[in-house]
Amino acid sequence: MAEESKKKLLVGEVISDKMDKTIVVTVHRTLTHPFFKKIIRKSKKFKVHDENGEAKIGDLVEIYEGRPLSKTKYMYLNKVLKNNTLV
Repeated sequence: MAEESKKKLLVGEVISDKMDKTIVVTVHRTLTHPFFKKIIRKSKKFKVHDENGEAKIGDLVEIYEGRPLSKTKYMYLNKVLKNNTLV
């Protein structure tokens, strides 16, 4: 159980679910420029392993880092925080 607390958890939005057992998640972060003191918003896209196909486009998800599954996929889906249900 101590190993679970060391996991790097990130929260992001699903932007693609077209692949089999893989989703693409965008994680946004804000930081302050060291000299100009202006707030900058940066984003990064991660390929995330979604074993059961739970997440859909627009969902807010929590992901964590684990062992690599392929060349570009090393993040895993922890849970879906908010469903984006369009009816």
